[in-house]
Amino acid sequence: MLHTDPDLVESIVDGSCGAPFDTLGLHPLGKSGGRGFVIRVFLPEATAAAVVRGDESLPMRRVHAEGFFELVLPEEEKPFTYRLAVTGEDGLVVERDDPYRFGPVLAQEDVEKIARGEDPRLDLRLGARPMEREGVAGILFAVWAPNAVRVGVMGSFNGWDGRRHPMRKRSPGGLWEIFIPGLWTGALYKYEIRTRHEGRCTTKADPVGFAMEMRPSTASIVWDLDGFEWNDAKWMKSRAKKQALDQPISIYEVHLGSWKRAAYGGDGARHAAGEPSPFLSYDEIAAALIPYAKEMGFTHLELLPVTEHPFDGSWGYQTNGYFAPTSRFGMPDDFRRFVDAAHQAGLGVILDWVPGHFPMDAHGLGFFDGTHLYEHADPRRGVHQDWGTYIYNYGRPQVRAFLLSSALFWLDRYHIDGLRVDAVASMLYLDYSRKAGEWLPNVKGGREDLDAVAFLTQFNELIHREYPGVLTFAEESTSWPGVTKPVEKGGLGFDLKWNMGWMNDSLAYMKHDPLLRKGVQNALTFSLQYAFDEKYLLPLSHDEVVHEKRSLSGKMPGAPDLQLANLRALLCWQFFHPGKKLLFMGGEWGQMREWNFDGELSWELLEEKEHARLRETVRALNALYQKEKALHQVEGDWAGFEWIDFSDAARSVISFVRRGKKRDDFVVVTLNFTPVEWKDYRVGVPGEGEYRALFDSRQVGKASRKSIKTEKRTQGSLPYSVVLDVPPLGAVVLKRAKMASRGKESETSRGMGR
Repeated sequence: MLHTDPDLVESIVDGSCGAPFDTLGLHPLGKSGGRGFVIRVFLPEATAAAVVRGDESLPMRRVHAEGFFELVLPEEEKPFTYRLAVTGEDGLVVERDDPYRFGPVLAQEDVEKIARGEDPRLDLRLGARPMEREGVAGILFAVWAPNAVRVGVMGSFNGWDGRRHPMRKRSPGGLWEIFIPGLWTGALYKYEIRTRHEGRCTTKADPVGFAMEMRPSTASIVWDLDGFEWNDAKWMKSRAKKQALDQPISIYEVHLGSWKRAAYGGDGARHAAGEPSPFLSYDEIAAALIPYAKEMGFTHLELLPVTEHPFDGSWGYQTNGYFAPTSRFGMPDDFRRFVDAAHQAGLGVILDWVPGHFPMDAHGLGFFDGTHLYEHADPRRGVHQDWGTYIYNYGRPQVRAFLLSSALFWLDRYHIDGLRVDAVASMLYLDYSRKAGEWLPNVKGGREDLDAVAFLTQFNELIHREYPGVLTFAEESTSWPGVTKPVEKGGLGFDLKWNMGWMNDSLAYMKHDPLLRKGVQNALTFSLQYAFDEKYLLPLSHDEVVHEKRSLSGKMPGAPDLQLANLRALLCWQFFHPGKKLLFMGGEWGQMREWNFDGELSWELLEEKEHARLRETVRALNALYQKEKALHQVEGDWAGFEWIDFSDAARSVISFVRRGKKRDDFVVVTLNFTPVEWKDYRVGVPGEGEYRALFDSRQVGKASRKSIKTEKRTQGSLPYSVVLDVPPLGAVVLKRAKMASRGKESETSRGMGR
């Protein structure tokens, strides 16, 4: 006699049952309890099944051809612990625990918090997490899919049959969970989601999955993030001080897949399936990149997104694995070793992080549970036309919690030192890259995305509260006010903003023939009109060397040697201009061709003298920037900068003073943007005494012992001056080595440039 409602049996078999724990597992025979129990299991792979209790093995009866079994125990008086003995088609009997004998796992308080969108650490609740229940090891799977009819886990452990492990729906809020005993790290899985649209099913990777397969495969991978042994305590303890805005920050921006490739000499990464890859592994990259960046004098590595992404050509900016480092270079612990090694070498690690949009790939977040869960339903709000991606619905608290959880996850589990938020302008404006009629105004009738603004301020408040000393960067290309102003003062709360104006103005100036630059001097000096409106970082980034924009050296005029000399002048301008520094890989030695994500840099160019010389110049600039407080202590205020002369357009020369916190700690910078050496060039200085060249682009790496004495001769508004030879397409930096007997700084120089 069948003790189970045939309709319930059928709903389990066809995968439409939304409450499987009400049917499967151990249940009383009567609705009101009392004597008698029934155990039900669905095992499509089994030819026979038995319940094991102690030394007993009680055969189960197949009640459906698809593999639904039940065992009725009419005299049993109370629930008991049991296991299953499952006979496969090969005749082998495997004993295992039944997932449906375990009760709910997540605390009701956590479920309710997640439902309200108030939990910014979803990685501690959702995803696939190893744990023990009742002394049994296994994996807890949990996912948010509030509009699904049924959610099942499918994977390498159940024949990719989503009917085998349907999940328990927790209320309120549509959280689904199941503890599957006996699973292991490395198991592949996805979620099979039955939607309300005519019972159609979709398969999705885990939004909070900690690892993913190598593309083009799309499954999530069970991974245990506990137990990793970090060796970076010294760095973590000193990080807040090292990353303060009065410290030098010089960032080497890197795309891990194209800095060097396996063909360069490495063995190549291996992904979960064990197949070779053209990429170096995280360990191999660490062994080569970290000492190189350290030797070059950079303080930080910034990585184009390592969050998992389906398409190499997106460079990681179209992410669908917000909690998973890409498997192109290895597995999660491999990436943690990379970060650990960087910290031990004294390098910070910044990640590009993309909360602005996500790809439309079928296995990703789009239309996740049969509804527009993460994105807006209206394409005028929900689709980026330029990129063919979905836009997050920042007005939904659960979506904000998902993104905030991702941000905190990288800071916690991977010890990341900073997050650079990509494409902030596209988040802030509802009409971003849209024509009239293609966008919807906000509730006030304006073009600002008020929900995105609220999200970004919450992001910065949370990070700076939970992880003091971690930096946040905004890639924001408009004049939005207060990007780096504290949230409590009405700003967005970022630590630094990319100074796209400086980058555009400087590149526009440098493209001119050096002998004709006298007519466009304002393009060079204009950046000081707004240099202190925000706390800025000066980027020469990957965006400027792709899509037929040419390499940095390729943007410069003239023959190759002249191009490299012009690039040297540009890099001197970057390092001596107020603002933190960022340089994309290859720029330090004048990569000639555009960056190609599908290959490696042209390292062979370093065999040529002028390329090697340029790299030595960058090394020297980094060393000087770190050593001289006047070049890094005060970068966001007029107190750290004074013009000496910005009007010598005829010779395309500018000169200025950079100051540290102590007013008598200063350097004098003279830059020449023509290929002509200007001999006996007179430069005003803030005070009398003897000056020595800390840096001369003609003599990189050679210390100058020659001192230059001031003359009591007015130059501009300064009563003292020195005479020096200004190198072609280069710079000289002077520092007062010895003061004269009167020794005081000229009062006339105080406050210049304000």
